Amino acid sequence: MQKFHGSMVALLTPFKDGKVDEAAFQKLCAWQIEQGTDALVPVGTTGESPTLSHTEHKRVVELCLEVAKGKVPVIAGAGSNSTEEAVDFIRHAEKAGAEGALVVTPYYNKPSQEGLYLHFKAVHDAADLPVFIYNIPGRSVVDMTPETMGRLAELPRIVGVKDATADLVRPLRQTLTCGKRFIQLSGEDATALAHLVQGGVGCISVTANIAPGLIAQMHDAWVAGDLKKAMEINERLYPVHEAMFCETSPAPVKYAASLLGLGAADCRLPIAPLSAAGRAKVEAALKQAGLLG
Repeated sequence: MQKFHGSMVALLTPFKDGKVDEAAFQKLCAWQIEQGTDALVPVGTTGESPTLSHTEHKRVVELCLEVAKGKVPVIAGAGSNSTEEAVDFIRHAEKAGAEGALVVTPYYNKPSQEGLYLHFKAVHDAADLPVFIYNIPGRSVVDMTPETMGRLAELPRIVGVKDATADLVRPLRQTLTCGKRFIQLSGEDATALAHLVQGGVGCISVTANIAPGLIAQMHDAWVAGDLKKAMEINERLYPVHEAMFCETSPAPVKYAASLLGLGAADCRLPIAPLSAAGRAKVEAALKQAGLLG
């Protein structure tokens, strides 16, 4: 499972005239690979998976694989608040050729810890792909405990977690409950470097959509033991990390991507267009980090 490490990108899904902009999406995927991104993660939260039809969801996974196959791993988003739908998505991801699946804790339903265990076990049992738990309480309104994660880690294909809690004690607790081979990935850019110090091995990043080279360099510096360089990049990018969540994601990162010629800023409702104040914050952060002239 060592291929799942380093700088990974939570890919946005560009739209044009209300439809998935396939050309812009594949251009983004190719650029990510050129810039040193270690893995591509389509149709997660940043990819607006809740508002994609099932046909669009599967098509986006296939488009990503067309570009990435044989170059970098693809961890396909396969989450849903319906276990039946999540099973369908992971089976498609496996058939399409993805190397892993990212499965979010079921949002809105607020399942118990036992419900979470049974949901992930059903998805695990449905395919032979490695499964990453996506724990993001701020969006799903349910928090998987380290103890429940430890139970799931006993299953052979539950291999890791994308942890978007920003709780830097979690990696230590989850190492105790899940074991040292469990792959701990940050899902929160602002604490990604600190997460590495606490036992993480990578980050599924929003900011990597617009600064893939710098994010990759930060992870490479960490692996090389050059903490000074890693910290310098982290500090340079912090205003960008903050700006990417100045309003509901992915509106800020899609606006930032539009400024860099990576597709339109359009999101699907109920994600509103970025306000004038939000646009100003994003532009200022990109200029401060040297990403925009």
